[in-house]
Amino acid sequence: MKETNRSLSIDPNNGFCNETKIYYSLRPPVPLPLENLRISAAAHALSLFHSSHLSPENNTALIDAATGHSLSYSEFIRRVKTLSAYLTSTIGLSKGDTAFILSPTSLEIPILYFSLLSLGIVISPANPASTPSEISHQIEISKPVIAFTTSTIASKIPSSFRHGTVLLDTPDFQSVMMTTIDATKLDEGRIEVNQFDPAAILYSSGTTGRVKGVVLSHRNLIALISGYYADRLEKAVENRPPSLITLPLFHIFGLFMCVRAVALAEAVLLMKRFDFEEMLRAIERYKVSGMPVSPPLVVAMAKSELVEKYDLSSLELVGCGGAPLGKEVSEKFATRFPHVELLQGYGLTESTGGAARMVGPDEAKRYGSVGRLTENLEAKIVDPATGEPLPPGQQGELWLRGPIIMRGYAGDDKATASTLDPEGWLKTGDLCYFDSDGFLFIVDRLKELIKYKAYQVPPAELERLLQSHPEIADAAVIPYPDEDGGQIPMAYTVRKPGSNLTEAQVMDFIAKQVAPYKKIRRVAFINSIPKNPAGKILRRELVNRSLSTASAKL
Repeated sequence: MKETNRSLSIDPNNGFCNETKIYYSLRPPVPLPLENLRISAAAHALSLFHSSHLSPENNTALIDAATGHSLSYSEFIRRVKTLSAYLTSTIGLSKGDTAFILSPTSLEIPILYFSLLSLGIVISPANPASTPSEISHQIEISKPVIAFTTSTIASKIPSSFRHGTVLLDTPDFQSVMMTTIDATKLDEGRIEVNQFDPAAILYSSGTTGRVKGVVLSHRNLIALISGYYADRLEKAVENRPPSLITLPLFHIFGLFMCVRAVALAEAVLLMKRFDFEEMLRAIERYKVSGMPVSPPLVVAMAKSELVEKYDLSSLELVGCGGAPLGKEVSEKFATRFPHVELLQGYGLTESTGGAARMVGPDEAKRYGSVGRLTENLEAKIVDPATGEPLPPGQQGELWLRGPIIMRGYAGDDKATASTLDPEGWLKTGDLCYFDSDGFLFIVDRLKELIKYKAYQVPPAELERLLQSHPEIADAAVIPYPDEDGGQIPMAYTVRKPGSNLTEAQVMDFIAKQVAPYKKIRRVAFINSIPKNPAGKILRRELVNRSLSTASAKL
């Protein structure tokens, strides 16, 4: 937050300033390293780690949920340094190079991330489920000089990298990290990284168009880490039970949670591949205290009968982000897990995964909200039609500005210019509003609003209502072309096992709770809702499905 903000008349309840029409964070400002200090995101996280009073090097750093194999922080740091020496001296990587990473979750990934970041090498992780054509497009965006992958998926990657491809699951790679290297040589020629240098190129979900490469700087990661560190500093606990990361590490949410865990000296439990019951078993076995999740997982925990089979009493905190979570689901979760704080948050890859979050039990009770603006951040709510900034209680597009906002899109100046304005505001594309207490509410994606006659219908609102139905396991709402209305809301619905729910019952359930123009007018039943790794619904797949089904009936 700028120094000049102190002289502004800012409402202490919601952070809104009538003069600037800007919302300022209500969180205490968090000091960041001086901009001219040369330090990487990895080095900053490790500096916070070493400043802990809990003898963190003896703490457990990483645990493989399937095998129980673990690494202490002292071993983690040693392997990071050893791998760094190998990558520079043997492979020949240099500051500013980009590394493409295509791998499922494993203990090696956080080590690799920290090693590359500390060297000023740009990490560019991608979804291992991507097709060869998708991977080719991603490589065209990031222009890597080396790839890291595993034996089973190496065939998806072209072999034309200057420094080749490294297989993470081979004995050769394991022996590299176990090599003993003179500690004095590890610190020789330490690479100085500018905080504004690119740290990562992450691929946007592509839910509204062709995938783009989001360029995040070391400063972006440092700013977000610093906020969490300040928040948790007074709550640090020695030998705290591990946090479980079910999220893929190639996604900003999973990547950031790894960096954050090191800064806070926390133990992290990793799952190679997600399975709901395996997750429940891991919580019971390892006495997991907290975990970041996507909304579909909260829905499953609130509704699934499998939950009753396991002892989840160790669970204290669940952080949810990636997509809006309905009030009804939040209340159902709270009823089933009264001892667990469900803290919602909001962010985009373009905002380093952060923007708003809940802190503490009081904020957790604000069901339907994603919390308050994070530290050092500013926001606007902008009328999409007029471009005018709006006060609390009015809906518009959310704009964000602050040290966590991306540098831009790799190799795409046009997309960057349309998303970042000259004053540094990120146009999120999300329809939102702030309430009178400064809590942010996500209504829907602007581009996903259904245009029924003269009305705009937010699919997310209808989805939250559908998920509250006891016989519905999951649901998605899409626009369906209609001659009279232009578009009508259509629901794809997943029945719970044993349910005989009908189309008419679904439509009647919604009709009783919404204005007439929001009614669902078409229903299809489906086995599962297609989603990206962050839990966002892939509506385009369902739109294409609905249109192909309609064509087949003609």
